[in-house]
Amino acid sequence: MSACVPTRATQPTDSATPERLHQPHSPPPAPRRRFHLAGADVSASIAVFLIALPLSLGIALATGAPLQAGLVAAAVGGLVAGRFGGSALQVSGPAAGLTVVTADLIHRYGWRTTCAITVLAGLAQLGLGCLRVARTALAVSPAIVHGMLAGIGVTIAVAQLHIVLGGTPQSSVLANLLALPAQVAAGRPAALVVSALTLTLLLLWPRLPGRAGRLLRKVPAALVAVSGATAVASLIGLTLPRVELPSWSSHALAGLPEGPALGLIAAVLTITLVCSVQSLLGAVAVDKLVAARAASPDGAEPTDGTSSAAIGSASPTGSTTATASPATAPSAPRVARSDLDRELLGQGAANIVSGALGGLPIAGVAVRSSANVRAGAVSRNSTMLHGVLVVVAALLMVPILELIPLASLAALVMAVGIQMVSLHHIRTVTRHREVLVYAVTTLGVVFLGVLQGVALGIAVAVATALHRLAHTRITHDEKEGVHHVRVRGQLTFLAVPRLSRALHLVPHSAPAVVELDGSFMDHAAYETLQDWQKTHTAHGGTVAFGGRRPGLRIAEPVIPHADEDADCRCGPWTPWRNHQCDLTSLAPATTDDADRRRTDTVIATSTSTETATGPGTHAPTRTRTTAAESTPPESADAKSAGAKSADVPPDDTDDGRNRDTDRKETDPPPTAHQLVRGISAFQRNTAPLVRDELERLAREGQRPSQLFLTCADSRLVTSMITSSGPGDLFVVRNVGNLVPLPGEDSGDDSVAAAIEYAVDVLEVRSITVCGHSGCGAMQALLNAEPGEAHTPLKRWLRHGLPSLERMADDGRPWARLAGRAAADAVEQLCLTNVVQQLDHLRAHASVDRALRAGALELHGMYFHVGEAQAYLLTEGKVFDHVRPVDVPA
Repeated sequence: MSACVPTRATQPTDSATPERLHQPHSPPPAPRRRFHLAGADVSASIAVFLIALPLSLGIALATGAPLQAGLVAAAVGGLVAGRFGGSALQVSGPAAGLTVVTADLIHRYGWRTTCAITVLAGLAQLGLGCLRVARTALAVSPAIVHGMLAGIGVTIAVAQLHIVLGGTPQSSVLANLLALPAQVAAGRPAALVVSALTLTLLLLWPRLPGRAGRLLRKVPAALVAVSGATAVASLIGLTLPRVELPSWSSHALAGLPEGPALGLIAAVLTITLVCSVQSLLGAVAVDKLVAARAASPDGAEPTDGTSSAAIGSASPTGSTTATASPATAPSAPRVARSDLDRELLGQGAANIVSGALGGLPIAGVAVRSSANVRAGAVSRNSTMLHGVLVVVAALLMVPILELIPLASLAALVMAVGIQMVSLHHIRTVTRHREVLVYAVTTLGVVFLGVLQGVALGIAVAVATALHRLAHTRITHDEKEGVHHVRVRGQLTFLAVPRLSRALHLVPHSAPAVVELDGSFMDHAAYETLQDWQKTHTAHGGTVAFGGRRPGLRIAEPVIPHADEDADCRCGPWTPWRNHQCDLTSLAPATTDDADRRRTDTVIATSTSTETATGPGTHAPTRTRTTAAESTPPESADAKSAGAKSADVPPDDTDDGRNRDTDRKETDPPPTAHQLVRGISAFQRNTAPLVRDELERLAREGQRPSQLFLTCADSRLVTSMITSSGPGDLFVVRNVGNLVPLPGEDSGDDSVAAAIEYAVDVLEVRSITVCGHSGCGAMQALLNAEPGEAHTPLKRWLRHGLPSLERMADDGRPWARLAGRAAADAVEQLCLTNVVQQLDHLRAHASVDRALRAGALELHGMYFHVGEAQAYLLTEGKVFDHVRPVDVPA
């Protein structure tokens, strides 16, 4: 029933058929076969081109490479990586994250050897892509990645500051810092004016207020800043270094690598590592941007912090695009999730071509990718068209590009470097106690190099993880005669000596509470606790285990905490409002009931229950055994009544009515906070587990495989009974699971509309009519008296009269349960009603057409609430049990 797999093969569509917009609650349209360039892609490519042009020149300037190399890399990134990459909307090109590495390679080996290293790195990426290890790169701690980018950003900013001041940068961060006072003292006013103007425009342009500001912000801030500074410098006649683009005929291409073998291998590994990690993380972040755009009909900026910073670095140019085009509305064509292995192959091919043509190394670029998504791009055509525009500019706009002052480009790149040190990332790693990893990686990249800094970060991350695993705090204290042993952290064999010491501080025959605040316990710790528990209870003591972490599964009794509701944790579907539990078992044990509880408590290994949170999603749930499960046989009889009411849903009585009427007086009154508590629990526990799946469903639309028509009874939880999740079932619920016959007099538009929509639009493959035991609607049909007032309920129940007549017809065989007769008239009518409503379904035109075409199946189902047993209708009007052996593996 998983919605992760398409329910049917996509049918080819006629090219002459006009394109249909994807409605939120309909299946996605079939892909078009002919080439189609959407207007949103054209406008997005222009926006990306206007950002890429100055940034490519600036990054080439920062690396010390020929300025044309930045244009080559931008064009190849758009055309090659855009065409063959696995992320449709990620834009690749010369990235700021590669600036330090490339500058160091050029300084050591020269430009032609650096191009050869880029080619070799591309070949290495192709090899990794063929091995399908792309997702392995995502195992790197985010603190290491963010620290690496922050270190690169600091290095870029310090180096470009020298050009902003009108000087020349040194070869290392330390040398640049030492030379900075002399550079400031030199004071070159022309360069300072141009740089200050560039930074001012870059900072203020995205903040222009009013309607006019919204229109002006459509022009990227990077383009405005560089263009404005260039215009001012030309108008007032400032004398300062400008862009120099030599003839393409003299452009330097890749040569054979020259240098020590170990140094070249390290260089190739460094380029491969930085390019791959940045590109793969960028592809994942682009998926988040696309999902946020799909969930925001007005194209507003996502509010979950997903922005260009999520891709790896933030930039003031990242917010220069205007609000999304109409393509960002929910009717926008579907954008597929990134294929990371294909993305690695595309990046490798792009680096091979770029290096061979004398271009810079290529990776996914945060600024351009986020601008592409927010500008409304809907396919990879926008990325490729931006590459075409870069080629046109490089060939036809050389005279204009040569007017740009180098100080303006340096100011632009310096701003990008500063923004790579993200405060959001610093807050995140601090909250997760990984600030040490972040700091060590950043400092290592700044003072030692990228590869060395990343290696240091990995070493510190591993050491931190081992420390957390081995560090366990165990305390013992006594309160009001009860001894408390608290364990904070993971319980491994390393903590067993301290655990044993604390446990033996508890006197014999004393009540004890062991609180396990951790998510892992190995076998040595498990046996230590179990052996101590047996010994302690044998001497007349009592043991209660409690814990706050959801990973541990602990048997009853449980000691509630102030921050934890005192409710039963019987299984994944508890607690619900009408669930009843003997909460007295949650109190600390006393010596009076020591004999009863001596063998009650058993420590279970950590488990997780797979619930129907969504197709392909496995949500861990807390499961704790109840008193009825852990009570010894001699005390089970004494507690049978209480246990039954606590752990089993109310069964149906012999007269067909459930026990709800017998216990309504003891139920707590509903509170105004019940809904809020339930929603809060969902947002806290379940939403993080299903958010990715629901984002996919929001993009693709619903494609359920079944229409499930059942009663509105509150005890029927369809997703629980069928182990289904979001997107699996199209559910229609009404009183009595009735299907009115079509027609003006007796038809019901609500149910008929749902049937027509499910069959004709959603193209479900089956329809199930599900009745249940103790149905109040069937009881009302049996007890109806002639001449009663025609209330809305009575008028609705007239659609069930054919079921009543069918049951009274002696000429028809009765529907029955396999293995036993119906318990009473109500159960017999419930079974008959399912059969009758299936006949009503066949009378609907859409159902009849689908049945004759062999595209639809009808199923009857009966669910006995008290037995928690489902029965399926078979040939001969027999409802048979659904057993585990009936389900194919």
